[in-house]
Amino acid sequence: MNKIVFLIQCPDQKGLMAGITDFFAKRGYNILHCQQHTDLQQGRYFMRIAVDMQDLKSSRQELEEQFGTFAEPLSLSWSVHYTDQVPRIALMVSKTSHCLYDIIFRQKEGDITCSIPLIISNHPDLEYVSDQFRIPFYCLPISKENKPEQEKQVQQLLKKHHVDVVVLARYMQILSPEFLEACPGSIINIHHAFLPAFQGANPYRRAYERGVKMIGATAHYATADLDQGPIIEQDVVRVNHELSPQGLRKVGKDVERQVLSRALQAHLEHRVIVSGNRTIVFSHEK
Repeated sequence: MNKIVFLIQCPDQKGLMAGITDFFAKRGYNILHCQQHTDLQQGRYFMRIAVDMQDLKSSRQELEEQFGTFAEPLSLSWSVHYTDQVPRIALMVSKTSHCLYDIIFRQKEGDITCSIPLIISNHPDLEYVSDQFRIPFYCLPISKENKPEQEKQVQQLLKKHHVDVVVLARYMQILSPEFLEACPGSIINIHHAFLPAFQGANPYRRAYERGVKMIGATAHYATADLDQGPIIEQDVVRVNHELSPQGLRKVGKDVERQVLSRALQAHLEHRVIVSGNRTIVFSHEK
């Protein structure tokens, strides 16, 4: 069933839920799902409401104009999404394949709804993966000298392929502030949860040497502040002294796969509202 999903946030005030649901009821929409949250600390109200697209009797533009007129006096910040429009994602990778494979497999199995028109990498190592699934692969090696030029090529590719979401599936390059500003709220990154304790190369070796007792991963929206963007999903797994650095790495790869896929699914299902540097992530529809 196709749906129209509205994501709404605004200053908290009385009667918001009644007023918003009444807007749709008066226009003959069947409300399929409605979730809300009030942040008492910030005095903010958040809502995700999904209505049946079959009840759309006007153009989409007209619906959006009507809702905009309704929203203005209430100071609603909102976005609208139509589930008959399949999101297009670009996967950016370096040399590590576990997150790349996982997302492709989930897309092929229908666990996440999207299309994958291209894979972009700064190394040629994973071209064989794109060959397996017949996904176009673009290798754009990056150095200090050519980084601005290469990022412009990436932006051109994203525009050419009408990409909605960029997934940094273990892309081991720092994106420039200019690149990030051109794609606000549409780049998802994954990293292990040792940051900032074990940044750089061989984090699992150093984690082993410190005797860590848990391994985790964090998926977040990429911002100019490295690894500091709004968090979408996190998870941890307890470990013990019996695991070698290689064993810790295997556990880490598995939790990275799960966290990234859950974060991407929440984004694709329009369940995430960004508020400052926080996110409100509504639960999956039953």
